[in-house]
Amino acid sequence: MASYGVMTNMILYLVNEYHMEMATASNILFLWTAANNFMPVLGAAIADSYLGRFYTIGLGSIVYVMGMVLLWSTALIAQARPPPCDQPSDSCSPPTFLQFMVLCSSLGLISVGAGGIRASSMVFGADQLENEDGKENSGVDESYFSWYYTLYMFAMLMGYTCVVYVQDNMGWTAGFAFPSVLMMFGTFSFFLGSPLYVQVQTKTSLFTGLFQVLVASYRNRRFKLPSDATTNIIYYHKNGPAPGFPSRKLRFLNKACIVRDPQKDLIDGRARDPWSLCTIDQVEELKALLSVVPIWSSGMIMFIDLSQNSFPVLQATATNRRITSGFTVPAASLQIITTISTILWVGLKDSVLLPLASRVMGRPVNISTTRRMGIGIFLSFLAMMATAAVESIRRGQAIKDGNSSEHHLISALWLVPQYCLSGLSDGFNDITQSEFYYSELPRSMSSIASNLSGLGFAMGSLLASIVMNMVDSISKAGGHPSWITSDINKGRYDYYYLVLSGLSMANMVYYLVCRRAYGPLKAEKRLTENEDEL
Repeated sequence: MASYGVMTNMILYLVNEYHMEMATASNILFLWTAANNFMPVLGAAIADSYLGRFYTIGLGSIVYVMGMVLLWSTALIAQARPPPCDQPSDSCSPPTFLQFMVLCSSLGLISVGAGGIRASSMVFGADQLENEDGKENSGVDESYFSWYYTLYMFAMLMGYTCVVYVQDNMGWTAGFAFPSVLMMFGTFSFFLGSPLYVQVQTKTSLFTGLFQVLVASYRNRRFKLPSDATTNIIYYHKNGPAPGFPSRKLRFLNKACIVRDPQKDLIDGRARDPWSLCTIDQVEELKALLSVVPIWSSGMIMFIDLSQNSFPVLQATATNRRITSGFTVPAASLQIITTISTILWVGLKDSVLLPLASRVMGRPVNISTTRRMGIGIFLSFLAMMATAAVESIRRGQAIKDGNSSEHHLISALWLVPQYCLSGLSDGFNDITQSEFYYSELPRSMSSIASNLSGLGFAMGSLLASIVMNMVDSISKAGGHPSWITSDINKGRYDYYYLVLSGLSMANMVYYLVCRRAYGPLKAEKRLTENEDEL
């Protein structure tokens, strides 16, 4: 709740209170989003190999509270941010170096803390559900994960509504104090239950094993692989050398698991140096990961569209959001439509839509993960096109009327289609990505599978920053006004979103090429094998 409530409205805080240009503020938020999605990957590696999940969550919670309190102080202490603009001259002072560093430090601490919490919270909860003999209870686990995602979505909705409402109507001091106090309470509650928790011991990180394969392959690069895999070559398995062969794809990695001299390479049946000799399982795990990278990269490009959180808020402020004479919907709260669209798709897909389609077709109907991901990319293209079209209409109306009176603003209902398309795109692609990675990667790589989507979002946010800077630089070349400005009516955000639409269409073609090159899914292979047996 704290994360989404703060992040959703942050663009207005940076533009209005820190007097930043739209491009500068957006760059900060793009980098912050990237850090928020990259840190859980680092946190997962630290939790698995060193600290354990309990201490990673605990330390992350403390750091998160520190970041929230520091951000709160920028609103509470007048000297921590630039002074208000001079109204007669309309001149605004930019933040000093110290003020800017305090702001960035607070955002950095929040990212580090979020990394520790998000990396382990879901898995740590699942650890508590193990039976006394250490085995998982599948029925309980299924219920747990359903409730986890339900509460996660509920927290997003509360952040988009309650926290944003407090910020817009009670000021930034109260708006940052509210999530800070909530986070303090959550941290205290977590440590209060520490005597009751099940704590799983740390083990060697899977990331380390993957790096060992790369290093071992490079060290053995001069070894020539035979063209026939059945040649008398000893391959190293988990329990020592044994019969069996690695797959033929990405064959150069097979050099990492070849036992060239048992007396030198092994000791008591184990690898003497794991950085020179790896198991076949390690090699196949890395191959599986490299195989999904092209499809993962297409999702990374789609995340450029989904990470556009700054402009929608600015656009919403220039629409008529009044419901009654005494209530106006906060601009940032309109993004709740995106979340609701995602929830509706996820909830109706398995319970209503697919059963209904199966009944109509007279056979089981299912949409493969790769097909859903492709639909999601196409929907992101439609969302960008809808955003560009609505912005063109809104801007034209605002310039035609020449004032910002509520009676001359277009209704916020015009924004509903683009929000719905973004939510459906997220539901089709982002959520499905995790399902795709879980089904295609070995079970031993579950921790990596759960973080690949977040890593893609981090890279997408960085690419979004690069794309926006390129559009900003090119559009204002030759003394022309930039398409990306704080004054939404002077900018040309409709052109900017047309650029994103073109990028989305190119990504759609790229995805189709990657999907064709990937070949059949594991589920499709199993279905073919079963048909052959019959």
